[in-house]
Amino acid sequence: MKKILLAAVAVAALAAAMPAAAADLGARYNYNKAPSYAAPIWTWTGFYVGAHLGGAFGNDNNFGGLALSDSDARFMGGVQAGADWQFSGNWVVGAEGQYSWLSRNNASAVFPGGYVYSNDQRGLGSITARLGYSFGPALAYVKGGYAYADNRDIVTLGGVPIAFALDSGHNHGWTIGGGAEYMFAPSWSVKAEYQYYNFGDSRFTAPAALVSFGSFHNDQHAVKAGVNYRFNFTSPVVARY
Repeated sequence: MKKILLAAVAVAALAAAMPAAAADLGARYNYNKAPSYAAPIWTWTGFYVGAHLGGAFGNDNNFGGLALSDSDARFMGGVQAGADWQFSGNWVVGAEGQYSWLSRNNASAVFPGGYVYSNDQRGLGSITARLGYSFGPALAYVKGGYAYADNRDIVTLGGVPIAFALDSGHNHGWTIGGGAEYMFAPSWSVKAEYQYYNFGDSRFTAPAALVSFGSFHNDQHAVKAGVNYRFNFTSPVVARY
């Protein structure tokens, strides 16, 4: 009977000691849950610089019935820089400057009497406003504004350059276009866009022999693909519980 009583007392003492031991164990070892990662917060607000490649082609314009240019595509490549601001949730507004160098182009017209007019358009530039709508890492946008053409006009007679004058240098005009851009990695995005350039009509005011042929129109269509480095990517937010 004494052995039974001693055994019962021992079991009771062990049972009483177990909660205290568990408390000590919990005090020595802290358990932290793994951090929970939230989805990335995409923002288009910030500055960017980049480069692009593509092609440009003109309409089948004519000068008094004489062929001036054709629709053959020309290679183009250039650079761009701009800034965007995201507001009201998904809307994005911005501004962009862009310049594209063109492969050599010599659109020309041969007039009766031996006069030859040549237009070498070496580059296209633009300063545009941009309005877009964001779908997270994707952005669809339209753009429009000022356009510039780097033209070199020449008139020759019998192969010899002669003086001439145009009522419009067709260097300055307007542009409109649109495209899509996608952030594929932190700070990096790719884009594809179409842009139309219009530089209006030009007419000879000298020499007198060319005045009667009227005016010609100068416009260009361009399709480009590019990449931008953006100074605005927001990293994923880490939430701890």
